[in-house]
Amino acid sequence: MYDMGTLYEAGSVQEAVDLRLEHPQADIIAGGTDVLVQMREGRRAGHDLISIYGIDSLRGISLAEDQTIRIGSLTSFSHITSDPLIQKHLLCLGEAVDQVGGPQIRNAGTIGGNTCNGVTSADSASTLFAYDAVIELTGKNGVRLVPIQEFYIKAGTVDIRVEEGEIQTGILIREDSYLETHGYYIKYAMRNAMDIATLGTSVNARLSPDKTRFDRVRVAFGVAGPIPLRAVTAESFINGRDVTYENIEAFSHEVLNDVHARDSWRAAKDFREHIAVESAKRALLEAVKRCGGIIDTRL
Repeated sequence: MYDMGTLYEAGSVQEAVDLRLEHPQADIIAGGTDVLVQMREGRRAGHDLISIYGIDSLRGISLAEDQTIRIGSLTSFSHITSDPLIQKHLLCLGEAVDQVGGPQIRNAGTIGGNTCNGVTSADSASTLFAYDAVIELTGKNGVRLVPIQEFYIKAGTVDIRVEEGEIQTGILIREDSYLETHGYYIKYAMRNAMDIATLGTSVNARLSPDKTRFDRVRVAFGVAGPIPLRAVTAESFINGRDVTYENIEAFSHEVLNDVHARDSWRAAKDFREHIAVESAKRALLEAVKRCGGIIDTRL
């Protein structure tokens, strides 16, 4: 049994905003794969809930006139993985969310819930950071767009302003972030399935037309700090350099200038740092292959 207060069900975005304004202390529930577990554990015991799961307009993936990809916040992980737009332009994101939990969780869990939890281990988070995603929030004052780097405030906390009745309604990835770009996600965990990441690493790359130079590289980590983060020092190092194994290896060590790993029961700080270096190298090597680049890895 679940110890909950009142359950309010919203049939539209406007109704959800109104309910949030009327009941600012209530928790939003979508797929419930995290909220209900936390309630059963006692962390949300007795809380009122506002269900937005019935708002079908928040589901699906679309391409705007300016080629921005919009992912509705209620889109499930399994739908993201199988969507043609994702497979064509953001395969890395589809592969990342396909590593969330098991099939039942991926069928019920939503991308909005995954990001609004604010946890650094969320499998979608590092890839969304690497692709410069923008969070769409809708409240009493209309739509507000927030870069994902500003959306995460601190561990477990994101910027949804209760006093404005805001809910997350979408995630946007603009054309410049994915055009001619290919990525790769590596999840390091103790088990191959049904486990939280010890470290998540997402890298994407855009190469020069002749495939010999890095035009743009993005690398982001989950569980390398209290919130997901971009390794901007490593990005600055590699961008504009030749596509060589030596440069990729040097790039991977540069990520240590940005990660803020810590000791925990899952892994020691120095082990996480080792994984960060190795996974950054391996993910960039795979991203280059997907871009059509060729690297001589013989030592």
